[in-house]
Amino acid sequence: MAGLALDGANPDVSLLYDINGLAADAPGWFDRVMEFVGEYGIMLGMVLVALWCWWSVRRREDAVTSVAGLVWAPLAAGIALLINVPIRGFVERPRPFNDHKGLEVLVAGKTDFSFVSDHATMAMAIGVGVFVANRKFGLAAIGLAVLEGFCRVYMGVHYPTDVIGGFALGTAVALLLAPLAMLLLTPLMAAISRSQKVGWLVRAKGSVERGAATVGGGLELGSGSSSGAGAGSGSGPDDGGSGAFPGPRAAGDSERNDLAA
Repeated sequence: MAGLALDGANPDVSLLYDINGLAADAPGWFDRVMEFVGEYGIMLGMVLVALWCWWSVRRREDAVTSVAGLVWAPLAAGIALLINVPIRGFVERPRPFNDHKGLEVLVAGKTDFSFVSDHATMAMAIGVGVFVANRKFGLAAIGLAVLEGFCRVYMGVHYPTDVIGGFALGTAVALLLAPLAMLLLTPLMAAISRSQKVGWLVRAKGSVERGAATVGGGLELGSGSSSGAGAGSGSGPDDGGSGAFPGPRAAGDSERNDLAA
């Protein structure tokens, strides 16, 4: 792949020059903003989206599986970065500014290999991991991951295919390992949710009390309402729904609600 990058007619190189050329034409202050956004800002935004998602899903009936998905997101990113270490060593693709002249490089000192992009890998793994927990917040996180990939090319530190490879790696790890991760993390989150001291990390206080009423008295969640199990849980169509890998806790909740009905 490194050899392909040396060919100036390669669409990968042409797109690199097209996107990076925007940096050459932009004012200096804008490039400084893009440098910060591409290196740190978007990753900070991903953390804020994940925290917002956590704050929201704790009030849902499926809080246990949703929080388990959020815990999986950074774990998936870490695993993907570890997998990328041998990939980079095997491909040994130089940074684009080492082989191509005239690039506007916004971040100096990059001496490691280029394929695949760590930033793109980590961002997409987190984005897909958040999507496993909640579709609405996950789409926002995936959008930030795509912007991260654009910034890496804009800054002149990665080829477009470095970014695409990072997206593929992050997505593959987050999705393919999600069933196993949810199988392990969901019982752990369920145990934490039953704790008097740290249960609020998984379920909001009101949700914990409603859950206790359901187990102890055979009442539906959100008792006092005639609309069924979801009436007082704070969930609904606007919440975006939980992700694609519901865990055993969710199944247990459904069975309990059936018995109560």
